[in-house]
Amino acid sequence: MPQLLDAVQQLGYTQPTPIQQQAIRPVLEKKDLIGCAQTGTGKTAAFAIPILQNLAKSPVKGHRPIRALVLTPTRELALQIKESFDDYGRFLPVRNTVIFGGVGQAPQVEALSRGVDVLVATPGRLNDLCSQGYVKLERVEYFVLDEADRMLDMGFIQDVRKVLAHLPQKRQTLLFSATMPDEIDRLAKQILHNPVRVEVTPVSTTVDAIRQRLYRVDKPNKRRLLLKLLDDHPEYDSVLVFTRTKHGADRVAKELGRAGVEAMAIHGNKSQTARQKALGLFKQGEIRVLVATDIAARGIDISGLSCVVNYELPDVPETYVHRIGRTGRAGRTGEAVSFCNFDEQENLRDIEKLIGKKLELVEENPWPMEILQPSPRQTRGQRASMERRQETLPGEKAQKAEPLPALKQEKRPAGAKKPKADNKAKKELCAEKKPSVSRSQAQQERKKERFAGTAGTKKKTKTQRSASTRTHSLAQKPPEIAAVHQGYSAAYWMESLPGERRNQKKTKKR
Repeated sequence: MPQLLDAVQQLGYTQPTPIQQQAIRPVLEKKDLIGCAQTGTGKTAAFAIPILQNLAKSPVKGHRPIRALVLTPTRELALQIKESFDDYGRFLPVRNTVIFGGVGQAPQVEALSRGVDVLVATPGRLNDLCSQGYVKLERVEYFVLDEADRMLDMGFIQDVRKVLAHLPQKRQTLLFSATMPDEIDRLAKQILHNPVRVEVTPVSTTVDAIRQRLYRVDKPNKRRLLLKLLDDHPEYDSVLVFTRTKHGADRVAKELGRAGVEAMAIHGNKSQTARQKALGLFKQGEIRVLVATDIAARGIDISGLSCVVNYELPDVPETYVHRIGRTGRAGRTGEAVSFCNFDEQENLRDIEKLIGKKLELVEENPWPMEILQPSPRQTRGQRASMERRQETLPGEKAQKAEPLPALKQEKRPAGAKKPKADNKAKKELCAEKKPSVSRSQAQQERKKERFAGTAGTKKKTKTQRSASTRTHSLAQKPPEIAAVHQGYSAAYWMESLPGERRNQKKTKKR
């Protein structure tokens, strides 16, 4: 189609990649397809270009129903695919939009109401809008499940099955995945009919154009090694650093910023606006380092990414393939650097077993690994304390907070009454100069001081208050009269038990 050829030529594409050569023809023939290819080999164009051509050949009059649905695991990847459809279909009368969570749904609902041909969506927001009646999938002709293995890793398989329940039985289904776990293989057998299998490279292999290096370093020295790596390689103008946790991403970005390196973090706890801003600044070259968790491993497509740093090795070896696949895309060269401490040795063995080769070990390491035993398991509070201590940059000393002096508390013997508050100390405290406060604040302070001596004591019952009143009144009487009443009044109200008094009252009533 001339319009597609013009758009592709303007993007600078001259020759199709292997996955595009093998996948475009079956998609044009409306056959189901399984595409197994590495990340960064041009899978998006392999399904977007033929779908656009088929849609343009059979336009629909009137309101546009959703005829093509692309399901992706992350927001970043959904936006990237939407941009690809915009680029490839710029000269075609095909309308597309994207929906995902983390932002308000009103603009997305408005775009859907105008009618779209292609919908790119994440599972959560799609099911939400389907349940509200804003999305109708009865007329979908093409269904693309992109990054299916990532869907499995993120726990979206059940959401995918809910989406499948809304789709018509007669449709073309395309499944793309960088790896092929057993569960994804079973899902493919359930939703695809006589699919064409396209596998341009062995499953879970890394791009040969990427140079993969390894540093064996203790965990406390990783931040120092990262700073030295950035100083020694000024040609690394765009560096993507991967951490295992969200807190770790924020901490690494903060340390780099304190050292004078422009860096921002992107992870699931960030708002969609903050994530898009950080990603936009990174693509524009405004910041040198972008620190991310694995949620961004599939959604970042940056041409000419200099280096990928695995600050912490992933627990799942397939994730390593997706991480380093951000560099060396579309036949370009790239570099991947991994930091490994003693606790990550098993993860390293799993990664090397998966990719089928050893990582290149860097011998010239100013901070070689010295801790050769596993770290003791720590509680959450201990880990947080350790991370706060590690935030100190080289040359700085962590200031240890002085412990507060322990208060001496004397134990009272059993049955002894609580001593009265020290009125003399209270008066001295009140005599100290206080800053000027409002009238209401002064009243509150006086109330606190008035009840300072009775803090922690239980409220007296009605019987106890009555006994205290009688005892006080006896103290006001002459000794000879008080002695007469003492036998009944004080002894009865203070020494007798409340239960006995209740029984006596019941007997009198009877």
